[in-house]
Amino acid sequence: MSDVVRWAAFSCVLVPVVLLMCGQSFGGAAGTAAGLVALTCACRALLRQSERTAARLSAEQSVPHRGRHGRTGGGAHRGGRHQGTSGPGDTPGSTSGE
Repeated sequence: MSDVVRWAAFSCVLVPVVLLMCGQSFGGAAGTAAGLVALTCACRALLRQSERTAARLSAEQSVPHRGRHGRTGGGAHRGGRHQGTSGPGDTPGSTSGE
């Protein structure tokens, strides 16, 4: 971005100088310079805003989506079983291997 701003500032100085060399009045050259400065400032602000937006979107895309409530892990809702709980048909204290 800095190169663009440097070239814009250079043109804000160069254009009025060329206008004066070609016979334009000082007031006309000064008005042109003021217009170019205003345009350069507006473009610079828009460019900075778009860079911030692009950086924010890039940062959001690099973070993985964690789901509806931001939970991670298996848990009972993910089909996992907790240790020490009995499944269907199991009675507490019984062993299923016998």
